[in-house]
Amino acid sequence: MNQDQLKSLLLKLEDEVDDFTLLYSGKESKKVDGLYKPDTREIIIHNKNHKTENEIIYTGIHEFAHHINCTKSAKPVTSRSHTVIFWDIFHRLLYKAEHAGIYNNIFKTDPDFQDLTKSIKENYLSLNGNLMKEFGAKLMVAMQLCQEKNVSFEDYVDRELGLHRTAAKTLVKTYEHNVNPEIGYENMKTVAKIKNNEIREQVQAAFLNGNSPDMVKASFSKHIREQQEMSRIEFLEQEKDRVKETVERLKNRLVELESEIRKMRKSGESGTDEIFAGDATDE
Repeated sequence: MNQDQLKSLLLKLEDEVDDFTLLYSGKESKKVDGLYKPDTREIIIHNKNHKTENEIIYTGIHEFAHHINCTKSAKPVTSRSHTVIFWDIFHRLLYKAEHAGIYNNIFKTDPDFQDLTKSIKENYLSLNGNLMKEFGAKLMVAMQLCQEKNVSFEDYVDRELGLHRTAAKTLVKTYEHNVNPEIGYENMKTVAKIKNNEIREQVQAAFLNGNSPDMVKASFSKHIREQQEMSRIEFLEQEKDRVKETVERLKNRLVELESEIRKMRKSGESGTDEIFAGDATDE
């Protein structure tokens, strides 16, 4: 596959893009397989690094994603910016290329990878997701018990379990919202923090459909950010309540101390008079 053919394949994935130049360096590089120069809009592929056309296509798609990101972004972007937006563009191009038969995803077609993926998803991602969801159920029991005993749930998880209170509440939400453990616990956390039922279901469906975390974040970033901000507000409100309780306890303690000091001073003055009176009698 020559460089013109590769450019033609890339344009089949996304044709509404600014023009660019694609060149083979004819060299081998130990640092990178390819690079993109935003100033000149050049994609350079170190073709000597690759043994198959499929590898060249993969590198070409990667650099093409940089071109799309740099030319379509409203903000200045460098060729080395691997942001959430970049990974979203890159992954979507890869999916397009797979479905169009342009790129062969070895992870989907190689038996060794298929067996390994199945094992990891079933025995680790899903199993761990189930375990953490059950953990959330136990923490909910702990939360209810703390309410019955009139003690702080945050204090229980912080000091007794050695688990951060925010993490504990996220675990509880994975159980409350019945998040699907097949997506793995890291993705479950993202889903669990979303309050809006409809958006939460959409995000979970995106994960189940095979979207990468960056693709999900790019698609739902506004909603996820809003939910995270709300969670932050909730945390600050809870912190405010804890501070108010602490201040109230300190005020009560201050009153007790002042009362005790007054009693001791009064008792001390009376005791002093008695001592002097005794001394005078002895004389």
